[in-house]
Amino acid sequence: MSGRRPVAPAPMKPVTSMAERRPAVGIVAERHHDVSILTVNGVLDFVTYRGLRDAVIKAALDEPAAVIVNVNALSVPSPSAWSVFTSARWHVSTWPDVQILLVCAQTEVRRAITAGGVARYVPVHPTRESALDAVRRHWLPVRRRARAQLPVASYSVGLARDIIADWLTRWEKSELIPVAATVATVLVQNVLDHTDSAPVLIIESHQDKITVAVEDGSDHLPGRHESPDYGYPDYGVDRVSGLAIVSALCRVWGSSPTSSGKTVWAVIGRENDIWRRG
Repeated sequence: MSGRRPVAPAPMKPVTSMAERRPAVGIVAERHHDVSILTVNGVLDFVTYRGLRDAVIKAALDEPAAVIVNVNALSVPSPSAWSVFTSARWHVSTWPDVQILLVCAQTEVRRAITAGGVARYVPVHPTRESALDAVRRHWLPVRRRARAQLPVASYSVGLARDIIADWLTRWEKSELIPVAATVATVLVQNVLDHTDSAPVLIIESHQDKITVAVEDGSDHLPGRHESPDYGYPDYGVDRVSGLAIVSALCRVWGSSPTSSGKTVWAVIGRENDIWRRG
């Protein structure tokens, strides 16, 4: 019998996936007057795509004059991943319609972005200064905007209606209070019914439009739920979903994912002045 001692096997190293090894894209945000500037670094791929998209959307929903994204330190192995910025722009194209621009100093990278069709929707500039100049040339009219954090409680629905009435009265838009308050009721109630987060109420006046929006901390996007079985058959009537009411009242409504959840919004206009229509 040999005098050798058995050698204990080396401990197994835990297997780490690519997604676990790769850090998220780094983002540094700053404000230049009324423009939001994001400087990003890291690797943009299928792992980090959604996080970057949602961060850009979130910056736009804060409604600066524009969002400028500096991509000089961003590595993009697959040219198709540049579409992340087209996707972000699409999500905010109806509301709040904030322009998104890229800054890229490398000529060949700018060509790759343009070749993929991204520059048709998201302009690419060689320097931060040229991007800021482009924003100043297309400066949009000032928006009036107010925001209120609501508690996770049933009385937030009534509180939202009161806040809407107060803001629209101050902005001399009182004729739109009934419709705006109804929209706010639906959106706030949906947050209370379907999430555990506190709703954030946003209202904006821009040109002839009023936008009512509600933020929450859930990434589950809303949808209309209607069917023949959804209602009160004993009473011979169907219950219409809240979002169906919003859809009927508004010019357009939608939802935008953000890095912390989502924002559901609805746009109403002069056609919703019930006194003028009557």
